[in-house]
Amino acid sequence: MARIVIQPSGKVVDWKESDTALMALERAGYALPNNCRAGACGECKVKVLEGQYDQGMVMDMALTAEERRQGYGLMCMCKQISEEMVIEWGTADARPKLFPPRENAMYVLVDRREVASRTLEIRLRPVGKAIRYWPGQYVTLGDDRNGVPRRAYSIANAPRPDGEITLQVARAEGGTTSAWVHDTLKVGDSVKLNGAYGTFIGDPSADTPVLCLAAGTGLAPIMDLAEAALARGYRKRVDLIFSARTEADIYGQGLMAWWRTKHRNFDYKITLTREEKEGFLHGRINTLLGGLYPDLSSHSIFIAGSPEFVDDCLAAVKALGAQEELIHKEGFFPIQNTAIQGR
Repeated sequence: MARIVIQPSGKVVDWKESDTALMALERAGYALPNNCRAGACGECKVKVLEGQYDQGMVMDMALTAEERRQGYGLMCMCKQISEEMVIEWGTADARPKLFPPRENAMYVLVDRREVASRTLEIRLRPVGKAIRYWPGQYVTLGDDRNGVPRRAYSIANAPRPDGEITLQVARAEGGTTSAWVHDTLKVGDSVKLNGAYGTFIGDPSADTPVLCLAAGTGLAPIMDLAEAALARGYRKRVDLIFSARTEADIYGQGLMAWWRTKHRNFDYKITLTREEKEGFLHGRINTLLGGLYPDLSSHSIFIAGSPEFVDDCLAAVKALGAQEELIHKEGFFPIQNTAIQGR
């Protein structure tokens, strides 16, 4: 069996012929940053020090010709050629952080409800062994036998003893999978999930105030992270700002209000971008942040939403002093593949 050697830690990972390099690293528990899993975002780019590999089809914006010449590769599309590939990533102690993802885990749809004008929330309970995950990760859902492609949806609830997973699915224009979830899936149906994937996870040892910024169904992983932090008694401030187009697009407000009542260190705000309503902020989050948080130098920041939303918020928080190592981001790319964070 081929192997991947991670430097400078010297850790060795077995690499099955059917796996991409990213899949092999994940199976071994390594939290290599990734997002699209389709050669489109460039998040999983690392320098390959030794070995030959098949890079596969990737987009030029994710891996430029100059980066290729310098030895960089995208691990999400990388397949083995030589028996050993050495990559440069992580630190000297490079510890495993993720649970190995599973394929075709059987779940049953136990509840579904419309939570906003275009968003359906579904609850899935495992039949047998549940998928283990960190708050902030995602699973893929589809129907392979009937030609419904797998799409990725962030888990919206913290891990539970019964293994239940909540997903929030926005109806995408022309989206086969989201239409199938909204129009075909019914309570009692069995589905198969793959995952969990992604590295949009918090550091359990962190001890800083937390600011969460979300737009659309980017609220799902943010709520997952916030719920887990509050449940384990996180004592620093946890603030959440949710951006929706209109009041009809708001969801999760009841749970956030309950958190605010139960946990004195939690608060949330909602801003509307396409209408003005009493009781809500108005405008895009990146334009409002300076008036709400003039100094973010000591905050951990979590941002989830469209790539444009993430980029705008990233620039805004950096301008307010946020430290690069304390910023976590999750951009939902429109390009979709068998395991991509597309809605």
